[in-house]
Amino acid sequence: MLNIHNLSVSFGGEYLFEEVTFRLGSGDRVGLVGKNGAGKSTMLKILAGDNQADTGAIATEKDVKIGFLRQDIDFEQGRTVLEEAYQAFEEIKRAEFRMDEINHQLANRTDYESEGYHNLIDELSEVTHQYEILGGYNYVGETEKILLGLGFKREEFNNSTDTFSGGWRMRIELAKLLLQSNDVLLLDEPTNHLDIESIIWLENFLKGFPGVVVIVSHDKMFLDNVTNRTIEISLGKIYDYNKPYSQYLIQREELREKQLATQKNQQKKIEETEKLIERFRYKASKAAMAQSLIKKLDKVERIEVDEDDNSVMNISFPVSVTPGKVVVEAEHVSKSYGDKKVLSDISLLVERGSKIAFVGQNGQGKSTFIKAIVDEFKYDGTIKLGHNVQLGYFAQNQAEYLDGEKTLLDTMLDAANDSNRPKVRDMLGAFLFRGDDVEKKVKVLSGGERNRLALCKLLLQPINVLLLDEPTNHLDIKSKNVLKAALHNFDGTLLLVSHDRDFLQGLANRVYEFKDQKIREYLGDINFFLEQRKAQDMREIEKKDDVSLRAESRSDKKETKSLSYEEQKKQKSLQNKLSKIESQINELEKSIQKDDENLAVNYEKLMEDADFFSAYEKKKKDLEQLMEDWENVQMEIEEFN
Repeated sequence: MLNIHNLSVSFGGEYLFEEVTFRLGSGDRVGLVGKNGAGKSTMLKILAGDNQADTGAIATEKDVKIGFLRQDIDFEQGRTVLEEAYQAFEEIKRAEFRMDEINHQLANRTDYESEGYHNLIDELSEVTHQYEILGGYNYVGETEKILLGLGFKREEFNNSTDTFSGGWRMRIELAKLLLQSNDVLLLDEPTNHLDIESIIWLENFLKGFPGVVVIVSHDKMFLDNVTNRTIEISLGKIYDYNKPYSQYLIQREELREKQLATQKNQQKKIEETEKLIERFRYKASKAAMAQSLIKKLDKVERIEVDEDDNSVMNISFPVSVTPGKVVVEAEHVSKSYGDKKVLSDISLLVERGSKIAFVGQNGQGKSTFIKAIVDEFKYDGTIKLGHNVQLGYFAQNQAEYLDGEKTLLDTMLDAANDSNRPKVRDMLGAFLFRGDDVEKKVKVLSGGERNRLALCKLLLQPINVLLLDEPTNHLDIKSKNVLKAALHNFDGTLLLVSHDRDFLQGLANRVYEFKDQKIREYLGDINFFLEQRKAQDMREIEKKDDVSLRAESRSDKKETKSLSYEEQKKQKSLQNKLSKIESQINELEKSIQKDDENLAVNYEKLMEDADFFSAYEKKKKDLEQLMEDWENVQMEIEEFN
């Protein structure tokens, strides 16, 4: 589908990548990996046609459709969820608009025998046929089906996209990509801000996608579950292996070891040859032999070992002062956004030295509770900070608070005090911003580099309690490992919101699960939490929650009640009723579609047929009632799950 040949891109005289060549074909699910700033997002933008390369070419097959999920989603304000999702159907919407225009003109004209009137009839027939071919009679139902599958409720369809968080907006964008029937999907950090339920949905979709998928992600588990090929951008080159990420790391290391061994043997032979040359060079009888050896040595193709960029951050979080035994005490905390209640009567005591993980689906109140602790908004109840507590807070969107027009150095200097201002350059160096890098403007940094800068800036303030909300978003895998080690060695108190099981393992010694406005405590690490929930990983937990959300009790019951005979009988009756309704809906939709086609061709004749329009309207009302009946029966069935 895509052929990339000798592609090069440089910034400020330095190459992000130089003369890279690879091919992408149907069925390829590629993990595009590399350090922050290596050029991954730039590569996606070039493949999508947003940016141009300095040199090289990209050849695509004819009529290939490319869908690009960007890191930053920019929705037009004022659109509802449905209206935004419908943006996937540009051709259908244009045809729909034209059909409405023509029908309006026909309804207001009386020159039935004129050429213009007949031309409109012909155009309506043609547009209607095109509308049908494009799937115009099915797109509304398909859109609603996908949105429901992604976790939206039907009553939310007409809510403005402005009222949804970044994670929910990402779901709308994913729905649009799915509905567009693209041949190539380019996904830039698709799991950022998504809860695990959404990640599962995306994994399942991508596994069955027949076209090309190229994913930039720092979620190792996601890459391993989805991809079948890994391309790493490192030091201007690419390394391409037909393996998912973890297997790629093993294979690449094995290759490097073989290269090193072969290079060592070759170097030994070269040194032996050079000694012979040196020995024979000044002997007349051996001069010809020496020249022969020199020519032979010149022809030797030196074995090169793949370069590996092993530069990593050097982070530590020093504790400012020792606080009291209790660092945070929350009592009866509740918070609502309008009519939506997020937290209800939450009480929590955090002791000095605790390492706590907050887990749960998006919208369950994890970030809200963190924000309440830092007093970002008003809430009901009380939260008291202990003696000598000094909070360090990293928000999900912390990097967005950085001034894009400032340089990295100025960003740090402006936030520093007299005691740490002389250390600013050393601190930036520890976060891999060295030399002239500190004079770059923040706006040219990648998402991961901005996160690194935000973490560096956090260290300018005295800290003994860290509150981190999804700190690994945009960080490359090596940086995530370094951050994890630094937090593990942190002697203070840690409250951490994350969906990244790999990051949480071995880091938190207590887990709080946020669900249904409440919290539940697990006195152990993340593995203990998983065992208690009888699941292999957090993904399985949230998948189970999504399926049985209405049926699951809010109490701490450990076993699910089995259905009685009468309940089983009722459940079967409801299933039969649902099947019957679905069959009726299917028949009605076919009948209405046939009427629409008939109306497009015989509009003038049918205008005079009152019985036709009466029956036509009745079918539509019956369909609406059946859809409502279907939803009610479905909800009853879910009560048994």
